[in-house]
Amino acid sequence: MITFDVISLFPGMFGGPLEDGILARARRAGRVSVRLHDLRRWGIGKHRQVDDTPFGGGGGMVLRPEPFYEAVESVRERFPVENDKVVLLCPRGRQLDYDVVTDLSRTERIILLCGRYEGVDERVREGLVDSELSIGDFVLTGGELPAMVVIDAVSRFIPGVLGQESAAERDSFSGEGLDFPQYTRPGTYRGMDVPEVLRSGDHGAIERWRDERAREATRARRPDLLAGN
Repeated sequence: MITFDVISLFPGMFGGPLEDGILARARRAGRVSVRLHDLRRWGIGKHRQVDDTPFGGGGGMVLRPEPFYEAVESVRERFPVENDKVVLLCPRGRQLDYDVVTDLSRTERIILLCGRYEGVDERVREGLVDSELSIGDFVLTGGELPAMVVIDAVSRFIPGVLGQESAAERDSFSGEGLDFPQYTRPGTYRGMDVPEVLRSGDHGAIERWRDERAREATRARRPDLLAGN
């Protein structure tokens, strides 16, 4: 089992993705636990302030450090575990990939910090965060959507979450390349046939065909994944 503690200004955004599909089943089965925490609970003063203007001037607001520190300390005090990581979702983080996902899947708990506005006070990075993650070279309005991506991607590697234990291992990127083409019924549709080898029952030939098609797709679409191989 893995636990995600999500600290966000907008915890309500997580309802849909967590209440349907594989993640919902995994939560009901006790394979994955997700706890949502409203950052404003640790806001400052009667107005629960969580942001302020940046030193040195500039537009926008910056999230203050105190609410994040107090939120993480509260989570750790209320729900102690032996092995956890604090991850900040932000554009300047390392891009999420297969290696990062598999590494995180070995962690007992992941505390996800969702940034907003112009970002977070640098002291959150310096003294609280274990790693920073991004889902691509673009900017979103906040860290909530990237946090959902992390939860989904990591959960796939938790035993019992997928229908077949080997499913995650056969996905694109798991072998440093893209996945092979998939077909289902009907055998012929609008003049397009399922490759005969997939209907042959020859498992060795099927595996060879899949490996070849995966390499072809990788060379055509993501040759960077083959660098050095």
